[in-house]
Amino acid sequence: MLTAIAQRVAATPFADWAASDPYAYPVANTIHVLALVLLLGGIGLVDLRLLGAFRALPLRELSKALVPIAATGVLVLAASGSILFAADAESVARKGVFQLKLALIVLALGNVALFRWLYGAVASDPPPPGARLLALASLLLWTSVAICGRMIAYL
Repeated sequence: MLTAIAQRVAATPFADWAASDPYAYPVANTIHVLALVLLLGGIGLVDLRLLGAFRALPLRELSKALVPIAATGVLVLAASGSILFAADAESVARKGVFQLKLALIVLALGNVALFRWLYGAVASDPPPPGARLLALASLLLWTSVAICGRMIAYL
């Protein structure tokens, strides 16, 4: 299925632009890295707070400030990632590390949905054990997504 999607993407003018414009890929890559900082910086600090770090910072206020930044990071990552993918869709789609990255993104987004369903926008303070477990999963999943993304060029 991913191969078929990649073939369709590769046949578009968008893919032609992403692959041939001398600025498209490097600018998209730079934006992608900056958006990753928004995501990991935002949700990473909230997750660490849920795990017990930075106890002097109020969880509710920290979450209200940083979760929107992390969500913005996810949206910008999706947009910039589409350019990066389109530039070499068929080759990238065949890579196991890219397939793993997509699976981890699905799991990470499922983790977000589960947290929201169980605890709403913010867990109570101190957070229950389940919220801590989901925060740990979030840290591991999003960090793994980032690592897989960096490895696409090398594996």
